[in-house]
Amino acid sequence: MNPVLDQDRAQLVATRAEGAPRQLLPQWLRPEKELPVVSLEVDWVRFSILNHRTRAEQIKVTRQPGKKDVFTDPFSDAAQTEQYNILIKQAHADDLFDDLAKRGQREPAVITADGVLINGNRRGAALRKLYVEDDKQDARYIRAFVLPNDVTAQEILDLETELQVSRDYRQQYSWVNEGFLIEDIFEASGKDWAKVAKRVRLKQDEARKIYTQLQQLHQLVEMSGGALDYTNFEDKESPFTELSAYVSNKTPQETKVVRDSFFLGVISDANYRDLRKLRRPDADTFIESEFQKEPVLAKLMELAKGEATADADEADDLLDDVLGSQETSASGVSAVLSFLATKNKDEMISLPGGDTVLVDNLLETVKEAVTVAANEADEDTKDSKAVNAPLQRLDAAIRDAGRSLSILAQARSFDEFDEAGFVDRVSQLREIVEQLEQK
Repeated sequence: MNPVLDQDRAQLVATRAEGAPRQLLPQWLRPEKELPVVSLEVDWVRFSILNHRTRAEQIKVTRQPGKKDVFTDPFSDAAQTEQYNILIKQAHADDLFDDLAKRGQREPAVITADGVLINGNRRGAALRKLYVEDDKQDARYIRAFVLPNDVTAQEILDLETELQVSRDYRQQYSWVNEGFLIEDIFEASGKDWAKVAKRVRLKQDEARKIYTQLQQLHQLVEMSGGALDYTNFEDKESPFTELSAYVSNKTPQETKVVRDSFFLGVISDANYRDLRKLRRPDADTFIESEFQKEPVLAKLMELAKGEATADADEADDLLDDVLGSQETSASGVSAVLSFLATKNKDEMISLPGGDTVLVDNLLETVKEAVTVAANEADEDTKDSKAVNAPLQRLDAAIRDAGRSLSILAQARSFDEFDEAGFVDRVSQLREIVEQLEQK
């Protein structure tokens, strides 16, 4: 007997499973892959709180007033209600109601021995709404594979992963929730990327990319102190992809400059195609230059830098006796990012001089400035390429001429060597050099 199971519920499932037909569940990793399939009342089964498809949404709920510990007891009425609401929103987003109404439940869900949905949570929620709220009698039951009563947490994680990569069972994860899944597998595998890649059916660099993107998002969400939520970024994968790829081999200083510039663009909803133009170590100087041209943003930067300096001074007070007093100067982009990331869009901000402005309006102005700065940086990059192009082409010509010289003797040893063609090309090269010297 498994003491973790709810024995009364487990007995009901066991009774239904006795004599029930068995079907093959290939994604189940134990050798015995045929499991009983039962029908259970859809308002009786429980939703899994450990579902990676809802991790970002759960974090958002726990940040609401009074709900910090709502998922501590996963089977409480409060936890199950919150999870149901999350799943219903996802089901609406994926048009799952229409699909169930037209074709019904096609594949069995998967439940534990006491009726907790491991796979099929969204379908279960959608069926429950159709039955309980819309009085659709044909949605009363959900069919489900029943896992053995001694299933472990690791086996459940493995099964969720297998079902995610299965063509028949795959349901779309947001990139954020896929990142959470890969993060958990990475920790469970002893941080072995070969094992992670094998489990999620991705190449190692693909799995690491998603993991790295999530680490960048972790930084931004933590920076916001709870004002920003993981769900705010489920449709913003591209800038995190661009950022993670660029900073992978950069210095810490350049990484911070580009990261802060990207993050400022992301929270102000700038287009990622513009943000990619800021992949350079001086990206912040272009943004700060645009801020200085706009009075409201100049005042915002003054305010943000002042707060950043004050925070740094307070943090450094304990070190002053040892290290001596030191001046702290925050980057304008970094300061504005840290300031705005902690604000809600409907907040009013008092700027130096007494003006007040809505944060949402500030973000729109920031977006415009970041976009202009990105285009300025792009033009500068093009100009830089134009300036260096003649020297780069000459370097290539020198290398090629040197290589020709090194193999000339060997080439002349063959009867078919074109001596006249060689002399003609040397003459052309001499003429070009003379023209370059006269410029």
